[in-house]
Amino acid sequence: MKNMKKFAGLSLAAVMALSLAACGGSGNNSSTGDSNGSSASTGTSSESASSGSTGSAEGGTLKIGGIGPLTGDNAAYGLAVQRGAQIAVDEINAAGGINGMTVEFNMEDDVSDAETSVNAYNSLKDWGMQMLLGTVTSAPCIAVVAETADDNMFQLTPSGTAVECLGDAGNAFRVCFSDPSQGTASADYISENSLGENIGIIYNSSDPYSTGIYENFDSEAGSLGLNIVAAEAFTDDSKSDFSVQLQKCQDAGADLLFLPIYYQEASLILQQASNMGFAPTFFGVDGMDGVLTVENFDTSLAEGVMLLTPFAANSEDENVQAFVTAYEDAYGETPIQFAADAYDGVYAIKLAAEQAGITSDMSVSDICDAMKTAMTEIELTGVTGTIRWTADGEPDKEPMAVIIENGEYMPM
Repeated sequence: MKNMKKFAGLSLAAVMALSLAACGGSGNNSSTGDSNGSSASTGTSSESASSGSTGSAEGGTLKIGGIGPLTGDNAAYGLAVQRGAQIAVDEINAAGGINGMTVEFNMEDDVSDAETSVNAYNSLKDWGMQMLLGTVTSAPCIAVVAETADDNMFQLTPSGTAVECLGDAGNAFRVCFSDPSQGTASADYISENSLGENIGIIYNSSDPYSTGIYENFDSEAGSLGLNIVAAEAFTDDSKSDFSVQLQKCQDAGADLLFLPIYYQEASLILQQASNMGFAPTFFGVDGMDGVLTVENFDTSLAEGVMLLTPFAANSEDENVQAFVTAYEDAYGETPIQFAADAYDGVYAIKLAAEQAGITSDMSVSDICDAMKTAMTEIELTGVTGTIRWTADGEPDKEPMAVIIENGEYMPM
């Protein structure tokens, strides 16, 4: 498609602080300091799934907790985060740990529910958690960040996209796109590449993730002169039958359908659109990553679907291919974006902890204070790209778009 290179080079200002973070790693992982902080360019070890490898016991143990849906509708996200993080932890331990500390990772299931997520957080504190990699989805993350703020515990969410996921205490950072960034960047991409003349939107008005992306898409589309012909909402109580929304978009002449939603609903929309003979271009966001894994879904219906994402498993990048191989060897499936974000998140913790000189005998609060400073001093290069962080917890990184071709995500 035209203007692809132009999109890939968009500045932070052009995409309203598009946010992702990245750092891959291996037994050869290195960190070098300069006047601007620390940087790392890393590869992936072939021993990534070897949980029997441990770091030096001399430095004690660093306990990192994780929270996300390991069961329920959003389990694909939580399991991907758990697995991606564990591969990174195993690699780091095999290479000697962090500052000589052996890393322990413990992931709790929150079934993507806010109250359950807070209970999981308290369980992890009882376990001795010193940092949190989580939570995976936005609503639970918003609830938990209030708890980590009270405790002054360092928190890095791999995939909590809502603006409120970071709170306002300065202790939380994110690896992924934020909702405003996704909405803005999606509108920019559609405009830059002339993907549709008449745009329809289907979004979940009861979900902060979906609503946040929609609102920013709508605002940016207006400034770009994009023609939105229909914007149809659904709620969590009515997310199985999309015939009314699809019919309104079709009747309005939509030739592109923007879907700021999760993969389960997206699979139903693709199926129902096909049943009614409605075949617009489909464009989604990171929540649609996983649509190819839906049980009993005809993946041929996803051919040509485009989505904004920080990770493409078919990238020729050496770090990406090493990570994909390690993940496939360990779990028998190709990693999705959430696994990549978690993998890079653990390596971000590693580099920041090394920059800050974290030791296992430091208090949770002292660790957090040191990490807050160190996160603004590091630069990471890994499976989701190269990134630096600002003091407000937001990362700065170039965006990427993929298209589904022959049942695989292909970089555009």
